[in-house]
Amino acid sequence: MEVHFSPDVETRLQQVALANGKDAEQLVKDTVTRMLENQNRFIAGVQRGIEQADRGEFVEHKDVVNRIDRLFQS
Repeated sequence: MEVHFSPDVETRLQQVALANGKDAEQLVKDTVTRMLENQNRFIAGVQRGIEQADRGEFVEHKDVVNRIDRLFQS
């Protein structure tokens, strides 16, 4: 597979790669790999949520609001 970037993006990739001790190609490979792994984790999480909902395992709205409120109070 070949991917082409604008000269500006290539320059920015090279700068970021250099700052991280990598070459631009490795930076792109690592970034795409992480993105695909994150996508897989997201899909798996959604699937778990669907399965829980199918089993009737819900969190009540008021409990969600309370959890969110506690997060913002911390």
